[in-house]
Amino acid sequence: MFSRDEIGYEAIPLPDSVTLTDAEMAKAAHDFYEHVKRRHTVRDFSDRPVAREVIQDCVRAAGTAPSGANHQPWHFVAISEPAFKKRIREAAEKEEESFYAGGAGDEWIKALEPIGTVPNKPHLEDAPWLIVMFAQRWGQFDDGTRYKNYYVPESTGIACGVLLTALHTAGLVSLTHTPNPMKFLNEMLGRPSSEKALMIIAVGHPDENATVPKVAKYKKPLEEILSFAE
Repeated sequence: MFSRDEIGYEAIPLPDSVTLTDAEMAKAAHDFYEHVKRRHTVRDFSDRPVAREVIQDCVRAAGTAPSGANHQPWHFVAISEPAFKKRIREAAEKEEESFYAGGAGDEWIKALEPIGTVPNKPHLEDAPWLIVMFAQRWGQFDDGTRYKNYYVPESTGIACGVLLTALHTAGLVSLTHTPNPMKFLNEMLGRPSSEKALMIIAVGHPDENATVPKVAKYKKPLEEILSFAE
């Protein structure tokens, strides 16, 4: 992490090292694939509550993600207060209405048709938790002095992936939502101008009648996403 204090390089033994046999590695890799392929983006949430401690541990897991120069350029705000969620929904839907009214362009709207998205976003109120992820474009010391963060999009993208996987592992479902622009979230949540809201993640348990778009099960085959140079 960046600090005013001089922090030199110091090597320490690799902590938490795990050694597996070839067979164990193959099984672990396949088991993880079988686990993560059951993760789905869900828009229909039940009213079953989720303990704050679960959210804390999932975000704590996201905070272990690698980042440029280890600056960890992210901040998460978790919201469960119904009135707060209602305000976020109203502001997000206002942006979505502009998006679907022509701001997105015909090609983008057509691409979204198989997903079934519309400007109305009830999940932003129905989900027991909303987690807003902010990217810290630069850091600041207490006196306002700035310092640069590095590889912010890459770092926050990795952290978000870890968070979604942690939520799935905890038995929860989630939905990433990215109204554009999202500047309203900085003011609403009291975050500084150095931060940019990246997404709202609705989190909870699926409703018993929850559905997903059929097209969401269409994944590119391995030969289309993997090449080897051997």
